[in-house]
Amino acid sequence: MISFRLGHHAWSISLLAGLAAGNLAAQSAALDFDEHMALGLVAANTRNPEGAVDHFAAALALDSADYQANWRMASALIDVGKQTPDDVKSKERDSLYVLAEVYARRAVDAELLQPDGHYILAAAVGRASLTKNNKERVRRAPEIRVEALKTLELDPEHDKAHHVIGLWHAEIKRLSGIQRWFAKNLYGGDFLDLASWQQAEEHMELAVAIDPTVIYHHMDLAEIYFDRKRYSDARPQLLAIDSLPVWDVLDPKYKARAAELMKEMAGKEDGRN
Repeated sequence: MISFRLGHHAWSISLLAGLAAGNLAAQSAALDFDEHMALGLVAANTRNPEGAVDHFAAALALDSADYQANWRMASALIDVGKQTPDDVKSKERDSLYVLAEVYARRAVDAELLQPDGHYILAAAVGRASLTKNNKERVRRAPEIRVEALKTLELDPEHDKAHHVIGLWHAEIKRLSGIQRWFAKNLYGGDFLDLASWQQAEEHMELAVAIDPTVIYHHMDLAEIYFDRKRYSDARPQLLAIDSLPVWDVLDPKYKARAAELMKEMAGKEDGRN
């Protein structure tokens, strides 16, 4: 099986698209579609997104239109890409996000009424947006919201979609006055008026309530509380992170950030800097 691990082989859209189209089939004849999907899930759930990409690509080589294979491929590509920080220039990471969008859109096309396809599309567009300029971020922001809300329409208990919506509100509210002015007057960002801290808090609180085992739910909720100077609410979220098991590839970094934020809040009282 071809390995795509970073540092050993160069990732490229053409290579991965070729694999999904069938180039991997001859090399993986010993395994069928279901076996590749099962192994891909094992890899994804054990913080091995590169291995997940291998298997989902092989599955897609056997059935390029399968809904599960497409959205899970998009998810695995995001997990590989997000290991490179957003503030680092990386054509490799950006190409992964572009390809994740392609697979996410295929998933939505395959099963329009299934929530995970819409969620992963919102996530892919959101991740890619973090690497783009302000004008492009503003242009793409409405689609993130629309796809996350569609996910919640189909599955109101989708914790990750609540997270996406909560973060959408928080990121907009974190913009400075000047940034908001440019976004609205130069880039057509009238939708920015829809954002509110209340919605950010409510959706992120729901994400935590639905699945309290997810570290990044607690982390982003604590960050929102911190921005709102609700330190007494942020601390329990950060303390919870310390005892939670590591599932996501970025969980070790979230744990380190939680410890840093706890120190930063030392001695702070609610409503005060």
